[in-house]
Amino acid sequence: MAAMDVFLDRLDPDMCVVTAAAGGERAGCLVGFSSQCSIRPVRYVVWISDVNHTLRVARSADVLAVHLLARGRRETAELFGGRSGDDVDKFRRVRWREAYGGAAVLEDAEAWFVGRVVERAEGGDHVGFVLEPVEWGGRENGAGDPVLRLSEARTIRPGHPVD
Repeated sequence: MAAMDVFLDRLDPDMCVVTAAAGGERAGCLVGFSSQCSIRPVRYVVWISDVNHTLRVARSADVLAVHLLARGRRETAELFGGRSGDDVDKFRRVRWREAYGGAAVLEDAEAWFVGRVVERAEGGDHVGFVLEPVEWGGRENGAGDPVLRLSEARTIRPGHPVD
């Protein structure tokens, strides 16, 4: 076990699905690395693996949509985390709608926002997209179900190898 695993193994972040649309193409993937990164102005960063089809679309996108899934939406997590957009049109298998800037918003998300891309940052084997929220929605007053966390998604086999 690597020394850093002592720290990393204790983390259990919320998982999210990030969707991108650009040049007539849509893509989306399950993301485990994301966080609010500024209070004023509000900014949020999502990190997308450099092996994902979604990254190729996101690089050209002006906006991205970030979705929190309820634990009961594991099939959506498996679709976006376990299937590659190189092989399957994920959006034919979910309810979605077009939102601000052409973003693809998943209808069954617990909460979501569309963010304008304000910065891109290389970060090892992921690219970070710093987002300025411009539209959002979801279940009101936190009345929704608990969201899917990394510990509950570990068994999803990635659509692309991570090594």
